[in-house]
Amino acid sequence: QVQLVESGGGLVQPGGSLRLSCSASGSIFSIYAMGWYRQAPGKPRELVAHITSGSSTNYANSVKGRFIISRDNAKNTVYLQMNSLKAEDTAVYYCNADILALRVGVGPSKDDYWGQGTQVTVSS
Repeated sequence: QVQLVESGGGLVQPGGSLRLSCSASGSIFSIYAMGWYRQAPGKPRELVAHITSGSSTNYANSVKGRFIISRDNAKNTVYLQMNSLKAEDTAVYYCNADILALRVGVGPSKDDYWGQGTQVTVSS
């Protein structure tokens, strides 16, 4: 069974930095695209940053120039370096990945997986 586990969230002052990590575990054959989404109270979930298996990236306009997404394929891990944080970045951040894995009773299957979310609060 595939699991995505996030870490690195917390409380930070405006202008500060945080680094989120998300590690995938389980009977994994390949990990394709990975991404970070966020959801603020009362708002829909939105894409923050996305990285392909070839490490091509794209970002939401609101975080361009401040956030950097990267991945370590050997560790099945994706990172989000968040700099110059603003109050409006406050949200629960979710990791997402498109993974080919062995599913019990099914065999190899390519599915979309989500982490449990990690809270990021930017406040003085």
